[in-house]
Amino acid sequence: MPEMGKSDYVIYNFTENNEEVSFTFLMTSQNTYSRLKLSDKGEFERFTWIPTSSQWSLSWSSPKDQCDVYDLCGPYSYCDINTSPICHCIQGFEPKFPEWKLIDAAGGCVRRTPLNCGKDRFLPLKQMKLPDTKTVIVDRKIGMKDCKKRCLNDCNCTAYANTDIGGTGCVMWIGELLDIRNYAVG
Repeated sequence: MPEMGKSDYVIYNFTENNEEVSFTFLMTSQNTYSRLKLSDKGEFERFTWIPTSSQWSLSWSSPKDQCDVYDLCGPYSYCDINTSPICHCIQGFEPKFPEWKLIDAAGGCVRRTPLNCGKDRFLPLKQMKLPDTKTVIVDRKIGMKDCKKRCLNDCNCTAYANTDIGGTGCVMWIGELLDIRNYAVG
């Protein structure tokens, strides 16, 4: 979460191994207090206690904008906060419902042409947040060349990516692609 920034009084720790994926933080100053809050609206907020004013101050919160709302645009689409409307179909897809861009984008997009397993190809999506990972297969031992080959040979594979930027490892999405957003910078 880039918006959290660096701090002299907080140490962040992200753990990912065979047994867990977790995010923790440790306050290094005994005089500094912080708390996390998850609201009933799905807002995630971090507050820091300000002793001089005897108040909790909001340090950061998520979502930051409409595109941070989970699966706002539906399957096979992406959200771009810098455009109007903000929901767009991935290339090769079209809105599931004609009123998609005007009223409710939750229906998402559908393929323009059916898949032809073995003859299909992939289109790169740059500066995008990766889709939801509920339906992925991960293999940390293979590189991108083998990842692409494996995905092309699996008729259920809809996308693939590297697990580590510049490193090895393969993530393959099976089924619908959900919760993608465009980043204009970074």
